[in-house]
Amino acid sequence: MPTHPPLSSLRVIESSILGPAAVTTALADLGADVIKVESPSGDYIREMTWPIIEGVSLMHYHLNRGKKSITLDLKNEAAREVYRELVRCADVVVEASKPGALARYGLGYEDLREVNPKIVFCTVSGYGMTGPYKDMPSHGIAYDTWSGIVKPAYDEEGFCYIPEHVGIGINAAPLYGGLAVLAGVIRARETGKGCFMELAQSDAAAAFDWYRSESHMAYSRPEDVVTGNKSDNYARRPVATAGMKEGVRYQLYDSADGHVLFMASEQAFWKNFCVGVGRIDLCEKWPGSKYADHARGNRELQAILRDIFRSRTTREWLDFGVKFNTPIAPVNTPANIVDDPQFKDRFRVLPHERHGADMLGFPVKFIGEPEADPERAPTVGEHTDAVLNGVLGYDTARVAELREKGALG
Repeated sequence: MPTHPPLSSLRVIESSILGPAAVTTALADLGADVIKVESPSGDYIREMTWPIIEGVSLMHYHLNRGKKSITLDLKNEAAREVYRELVRCADVVVEASKPGALARYGLGYEDLREVNPKIVFCTVSGYGMTGPYKDMPSHGIAYDTWSGIVKPAYDEEGFCYIPEHVGIGINAAPLYGGLAVLAGVIRARETGKGCFMELAQSDAAAAFDWYRSESHMAYSRPEDVVTGNKSDNYARRPVATAGMKEGVRYQLYDSADGHVLFMASEQAFWKNFCVGVGRIDLCEKWPGSKYADHARGNRELQAILRDIFRSRTTREWLDFGVKFNTPIAPVNTPANIVDDPQFKDRFRVLPHERHGADMLGFPVKFIGEPEADPERAPTVGEHTDAVLNGVLGYDTARVAELREKGALG
């Protein structure tokens, strides 16, 4: 069994504020030494959004867990020299704010590659380094509205508002960014040459929602070239999941105590279901085609299925699905998913007693190894002395000198 986490040999210097700090969270979960360099006033993510737990935001507890915090006033040349020293013994620098923020202090990629030719430099921003929106200030939901993920809603008084939705840009960017950073490190270790990469959270949101945008692009082509699928007689449905509304064999249904998702779009699954509920007549009357047949628009069948599904509880339908090899899924909410037995089996919840907030652990499991257990998100500058002593080897006198010069704030 490995005795150290998979990324224990990786050191990341992170200069971030707010949500883009998420790019390094998974790296820290996997054992990377992530040193968060903060201004003396600190990243105000600790006060942003809600809930606030004992004076600190859940967002900070989650995004900055497992990281070390050191304060450096980069307006001070002594502090900038410390930054360069950190980069000399690091693999990655993540600039998670406006592109060029570090370059203004003489710490951009071109400067730092002189210090460490193998450095992988990743700058993360809202709209990226190019394009007409590059200088626009923004927050996380902007990338969801920009990419077409959020549909405006209206309240009873006619005011437009942001509806509840899954935040995509702020969550997709770390997946693409983390993958690219590790790819850069692998190549740097092979070749001795680092690289400069940039990531826009807006781009990540659009890439994550590729199926809808690519479907629209496909449908813009002639109808004799791009069609629907065979089970719909090649007629075009509305784009992506919008085309699920009229489905019947692939649809949400009320159970006796909640809801289930029924997914018998393959003919074999549909037959299994009909046999299991003692209604083989339904299969004989509406056999469907072999694959992807949702019995679209069949209200007569939908009414029958509605009554059938109301006759059993969600738990009974899940057991039925296993017994009769029929795809049926529970319909949870963000509030109750923690009570789902599959969730309880799969997820290790990081407890608030140790981590400040109850949080979901890293979802990928390394078989035969303990699950990641990151340290609590740091207070501002909590590890300044420890990093200067342990990473850079500065003695007490050197640290005191830096303080006297104002390098540490």
